[in-house]
Amino acid sequence: MARGPMGGGGGMGRGGGADIPEVLPFAKGARLKTFKHLGRLFAQMWRTSPGLMSLSIGLRVLVAVQPPLVLLLTKLIIDEVLRQTGQGAPGPQLSDWLASGRLTPLIWLLAIELVLVLARDGFNRAVNVVDTILGESHSNAVSLDLMQHAAKLDLKHFEQSEYQDRLERARRQAASRSTVISQVFGQGQSIITAMALAAGLFVYAPLLIALLAISVAPAVWGEFRFNRLAYWISHNRSPERRQLQYLREIGASADSAKEVKLFGLGEFLSTRFKTLSRQILEENTALSIKRAWQTGALAAISTLTYYAAYAYIVWRTLHGEFSIGELVFLASSFNQLNGYLQQILIGFTQIAGQSLYLDDLFSFFEIEPTILEPADPAPFPVPLKEGIVFENVGFKYPGSERWAVRNLSFVVPAGETLALVGENGAGKTTIVKLMTRLYDPDEGRIVVDGVDLKRFATTDLRRHIGVIFQDFLRYSFSASDNIGVGRIEAAEDRDRVIAAAEQSLADPVIRKLPGGYDQMLGRTFLKGQDLSGGEWQKLAIARAYMRNAEIIVLDEPTAALDARAEAEVFTRFKALAEGTTAVLISHRFSTVRMADRIVVLANGGVVEAGTHEELIALGGRYAELFELQAAGYR
Repeated sequence: MARGPMGGGGGMGRGGGADIPEVLPFAKGARLKTFKHLGRLFAQMWRTSPGLMSLSIGLRVLVAVQPPLVLLLTKLIIDEVLRQTGQGAPGPQLSDWLASGRLTPLIWLLAIELVLVLARDGFNRAVNVVDTILGESHSNAVSLDLMQHAAKLDLKHFEQSEYQDRLERARRQAASRSTVISQVFGQGQSIITAMALAAGLFVYAPLLIALLAISVAPAVWGEFRFNRLAYWISHNRSPERRQLQYLREIGASADSAKEVKLFGLGEFLSTRFKTLSRQILEENTALSIKRAWQTGALAAISTLTYYAAYAYIVWRTLHGEFSIGELVFLASSFNQLNGYLQQILIGFTQIAGQSLYLDDLFSFFEIEPTILEPADPAPFPVPLKEGIVFENVGFKYPGSERWAVRNLSFVVPAGETLALVGENGAGKTTIVKLMTRLYDPDEGRIVVDGVDLKRFATTDLRRHIGVIFQDFLRYSFSASDNIGVGRIEAAEDRDRVIAAAEQSLADPVIRKLPGGYDQMLGRTFLKGQDLSGGEWQKLAIARAYMRNAEIIVLDEPTAALDARAEAEVFTRFKALAEGTTAVLISHRFSTVRMADRIVVLANGGVVEAGTHEELIALGGRYAELFELQAAGYR
């Protein structure tokens, strides 16, 4: 069953959760930084598809110029109708009007307006199609960038909750931030339309422009304030949202179903979920209510200003200063311009709010690995001549004051199998992480054939080391791919995959599957076939054989096998790995005694070293642990 943040209940929430700060977050400099991310987002989307970006911009320009043209045509139509009605009818029949030619201007005006309206509808639909395709393409590209950047980061970035929160926020934004550019383009479209409408208003009544400024300012301020507050809540609730997701997963997943049922955890998990989700809901509800009544009051100011302008236009029309067509044109222009300006300014506040979320995405890309590559990497020695040497190595995990290992010195001779023995927490798995440069030591150094580990390129180093951890991944891939990941560049080499499976004793397991080596494994996807724990471990060990590396590390890889199966696997491993440098970690002394040399660890340091016979004769820690395990079998 997966492990996670299921510790004390106090860690699940932050008090009542509904308090909203009166002082707005984010300093001015931080806000300016978030706007710079818009440029990075634009560049990202342009790289995704320059053609679609150009098409989206061009279509929006065509859509933008149509509303003012339609209003102008409406004015001309109304004025023409009034002019015609003032002249009297040429006859009672439609044919009389057509014969007189007096309908020709109206027909042309109506036809042009119809074409504009139909074209606008078509262009809008085209914009939606283009934006949908562009958005999905960008989402896929950003998700790919996210995966590739995550692959470059250090293991510590995945083992600390702070970085997990940042990764979770970045993942959340990767799928949705492309809409920001659509909003920016929409803003540009609205600005072009607003400028054309404003030009018409300015020609007839410059005072209306001043009234517009009064009408839109309050609503814009309100939107800006609440967008920032919404981001503050989202940002600060990342740990809790991650815990909610974790509770969803273990509350309804195949991996956890057995324990949830047997331990009766359903109600316990549901209660935790309800408590945490209620806190977040209360906070969001408080913000929504506060936003609704405050922005509603501010919107009322905009409405009053609009009707003041409307009354001003009507008054001047009554005095004969405007025609009926001009009245309709000005009233409609003011109403639309008021709406466009609110849309533009509120849109800018929304974009500002969205750009705050962009910081979650781009700040993840700014995390740099601390495991640095050498400027002039040394080639990894093939074959090994001397072996691996730990020289007074000390290491603390990030954020911890306790030394995981310290003053650690031992040798893994080339071509020999070394077993690491010790109780849980003695530092065995830490040694493997240091040997593979998942972490660098804080003290001392590790050398391979006399060359410091830091002088090798990490990709070169890891290419020559095959590691199977006790918590190996069970990929929801085919059986062949589950082995092929051990040497991904050779994953399509079926003969090599089968040979690795035969060496690890996984071949009989795979042959029994309905699809053989092409059978999908796991329960995640349709027609997937799950394996027992021991069967999965044989596939995992096959990855080590698939890798065919100079150094093989097996960290408790057979914990799910019975004693007979484990002995068979390691006897075979010992024979096949003859001449290969190997590190073996196991709690079963029947397996450990097969090693050429054994190192006993306690409290992060070496307490004993030697062969099985030498350590038994010594009568120390190893002999004590061996006797305890032997007594259990007896």
